[in-house]
Amino acid sequence: MLEVSEAESALTESERFALALLVDLSRVVPARSRSKALVALRPVDAPSAPSLAEGARQGWHITAADGEVRLPRPLLALVTDVAGAVREQRTAARDRFGRVPPEENVLVAESLERQPVIASIAARLRAAVGEAAGSRQVRLVRAWPEGRHWAAAFSHDLDVVTHWPVFTALRLVELARKRELRRAVRVTLAAVRSAVRDPVWDGVAQVLRTEQDVGVRSTWFILCGTPTLATMRAGDLTYLPESRKARRIVSTLVEAGHEIGLHGSFATMDSGTAFVEQRRRLASIAAVAPRGVRQHYLRMRPGATQRAMAGAGFEYDSTFGFADRNGFRLGVADVLPAWDADACAKVPLDLVPFIWMDRALSKYRGVEDPGGWVTDAQSLMDACRAAGGLWVGIWHPNLAPPLGFPDAPAAYTAVVRAAIARDAFVAPIGELVRWRRARRSVEVTTVSADGVVTAHATREAPHALLLEHLDGRAAERVLDA
Repeated sequence: MLEVSEAESALTESERFALALLVDLSRVVPARSRSKALVALRPVDAPSAPSLAEGARQGWHITAADGEVRLPRPLLALVTDVAGAVREQRTAARDRFGRVPPEENVLVAESLERQPVIASIAARLRAAVGEAAGSRQVRLVRAWPEGRHWAAAFSHDLDVVTHWPVFTALRLVELARKRELRRAVRVTLAAVRSAVRDPVWDGVAQVLRTEQDVGVRSTWFILCGTPTLATMRAGDLTYLPESRKARRIVSTLVEAGHEIGLHGSFATMDSGTAFVEQRRRLASIAAVAPRGVRQHYLRMRPGATQRAMAGAGFEYDSTFGFADRNGFRLGVADVLPAWDADACAKVPLDLVPFIWMDRALSKYRGVEDPGGWVTDAQSLMDACRAAGGLWVGIWHPNLAPPLGFPDAPAAYTAVVRAAIARDAFVAPIGELVRWRRARRSVEVTTVSADGVVTAHATREAPHALLLEHLDGRAAERVLDA
């Protein structure tokens, strides 16, 4: 086990945030008591933090001695900068949609956004604890429920419910600009055949059938404001959530056991009041208060928007991810607390960065072949699996043949089956957040003379929490909160 209390006492709030995050991601169970039977964690002064590339080559300068692990304090500052999105919170740069440009991201600046860098630091910490332990007892918390080594969550942003021919027309213009004439013809024929149907509903139903076939429950983010001509022109609010068609979708999702979250409109980026009203409105429609939120078009003011989310009662945000590429915006494939760089304090909100999005490829990268989307999703799944982390994907249910994407349904089936084939634990985002909060709360309370460890969780878990040895062998069960 790891003794961290003395290490924390000499640190700044920013360094404590980083240290707690690394311990959590390492899965090494901490103990608050001081004892020679524990491995002590010692932050040490150093002249400067390594660059990300150098740190990866040098094992992040985390060293082990008998009963002690040392890590440089500047490394903690680096962890907070990346996982806390500090540079993004402090920049005034904006793209044409009011978002922080990806070039302001620390990892993008060093071309490392395809690697879960913070996870690799945590892995080095875990290995160093093993090197320092000797005969001391060390326990890890098992990464995910049911003994799975990684997890996946499928999510959907419901951007379109009505006026579907408008979206088909916009998509045809996009295809024409790309000289995708054969694909445009297929879209036109599919749209004509669907003229007397509701292709939006058909797209939702297709996604649900795909997930039902393999027993997957997903998370759906619903727009919940009142559309106007101005919001429609801006690509913001496009449907009334109380409409018959929207209610049919929401009620079907709830009845099937899927999670409902808020897709925050453009107004919520700068207005906590808008968050409160839209959350209340969605709760009335779905008959359940949404725990999570994701911003439409990913429009947010990093830090400030998360404070407003927490103030409105949300438990998690799944906005942090890239619009124009796929990868690890915060260097983490997992659930982590939000950091407020201005207040130098944690926000009472968890972040669940998404790793992969369909339109990042087709819209921004010009990849029209859905086979390429599947390959990209699988590559990032493999990175998450290697890190023992969480892959979160976004699939838009309007990616259907009549709306401009003739080969998309088969691609989504392939993405879902790729996660199942890789033995992921799959659940809605909110369930995974509750699990991770419980896992994060586990602490060792006693170690018996014969080496039996007793550990408690201070938060209730939706699935059993189990301990394991460093070599992966099963150990004790964590006692409930």
